[in-house]
Amino acid sequence: MATLSGNLLYIAFFFYLGATIAFAVSVTGRKWRNKEGEMSGNRWGSFGYIFSIIASLFSIGYFITRWTVAGHAPVSNMFEYMTFLGIAIGFAFVIIYAIYRSNYLGLFTMPVVMLVIAYASMFPGEVSPLIPALQSSWLHIHVITTALGQGILSIGFAAGLIYLIRTIDFTKANKQTRALEFIMYSLISLIGYILIGSIFNMMDYEAQFSYVNEQDIEAQMEYNLPAIIGPHEGQLLTEGHMSPFIEAPALLRANDLNTVIWSLLTGLVLYWLLRLVLRKRIGGAIQPILKNVSPQRVDEISYRAIAIGFPVFTLGGLIFAMIWAQIAWTRFWGWDPKEVWALITFLFYAAYLHLRLSRGWHGERSAWLCVIGFAIIMFNLVFVNLVIAGLHSYA
Repeated sequence: MATLSGNLLYIAFFFYLGATIAFAVSVTGRKWRNKEGEMSGNRWGSFGYIFSIIASLFSIGYFITRWTVAGHAPVSNMFEYMTFLGIAIGFAFVIIYAIYRSNYLGLFTMPVVMLVIAYASMFPGEVSPLIPALQSSWLHIHVITTALGQGILSIGFAAGLIYLIRTIDFTKANKQTRALEFIMYSLISLIGYILIGSIFNMMDYEAQFSYVNEQDIEAQMEYNLPAIIGPHEGQLLTEGHMSPFIEAPALLRANDLNTVIWSLLTGLVLYWLLRLVLRKRIGGAIQPILKNVSPQRVDEISYRAIAIGFPVFTLGGLIFAMIWAQIAWTRFWGWDPKEVWALITFLFYAAYLHLRLSRGWHGERSAWLCVIGFAIIMFNLVFVNLVIAGLHSYA
C-alpha cells in the first residue's frame, strides 16, 4: 500500500507536468493554432485543465492510501505537509479555472505545484507513527484546513505575479523591477535546493556533529550537505568532511539553516546563469508571453482567490489551532514562533482585504500585496519550520 501511495503521487506529478506543457502550448505554441489563432490554443488549454483534474484525482488517491497505511492524516511532517500543500494548490486551481478559464494562470500555477511537491520530496518520506503531541483528531482538522487555505491563497500569488510581470516596465531599473527579480530569484532558489540536495543525496553525503542543544545537553546532528555553518558548540565527528566556517546560535537548528544557505547560494548561481543566457531580466524575458493577458482580469482572480482563501486559513491556522493548543498544552496562545507567524499571516491578509475594499487598492499595489503574502507563507513554512526551534519543531 505504501508503494501504491508513492506511485500515485509520481503519476500525479507527471500529469501536473503534462498540464504545464499543455498550458504553455496554449499560450505560446503558434504552430499548433488554426488560422483563427484561438480555437487550437483553447483546445490545448482544455487539455491542460483535464490533465490538472486527473493529477488532482491521483493526488487524492495518494492522500487516501497513505492515510490508510499511516493510520492518520498524512500531514504530520515536512514531506507530508508540503506534498499536501502542493495538492491543495492544484485543487484550488481546478476550482478557480472552472470560473475564469485562464490558461495563463495554469501556466504559472502548475509549475508552482510541481516545485512544492519536488521540494517536499527532499525530506524523509517514510511513514512513521505520530508522536504523542500529535495524536489527536484536531491534527486532521487544523492542519488540513490550514493547508487548503494556503493553497487557495497561493492562487492569489500566481495571479498577482502575472499582473506584475505583465504591467511592469522592465526597460527601467527601479524598485519594482529589482523587487520582482528578487521574487524570481527566490523561486529559483527552491529549484537550487532541489538540485543541490539531489546531487549530494546521490553521493550519499552524511556528516555527524556533536553539539550542545538549547537545553545545554550534548547531542548529535546529521548534515546532508557540506557544513558552511556548524551547530552551537559543535564538533565534527565524521573524518574527511568539510569543517564549518561559522557557528550557529543555540536557538537555531544549524543543519537546516545550512541547507537554506546552500539553497540561496545555488539559486544565486542559477539566477545569474539564466541572466547570462537570456541577456535580460527574467521577468522581462517572460513578459512577451503575457502580452494578451487582461490585467483587470488577473487582478480580479487574485482578489477572489484571497477572499475565499482568507477565511479558510483563519479557521485552520488560528481558530482550530487555538482549540487544539488548549487541549494539548492547556493554553490557547503561547507566542511560539509558528503561532506568531500564523498571526502575522492572518493580519497581513486582513490588511489586504481592508485596503482593497475600503481604500481602493487595486492593480499593482494589490498585486504586490498578493506576492508579499505568499512570501510570508513560504517564510513560515521553510525558515520558521526548519530553522527556528519551537513547539512545532517536530514538523
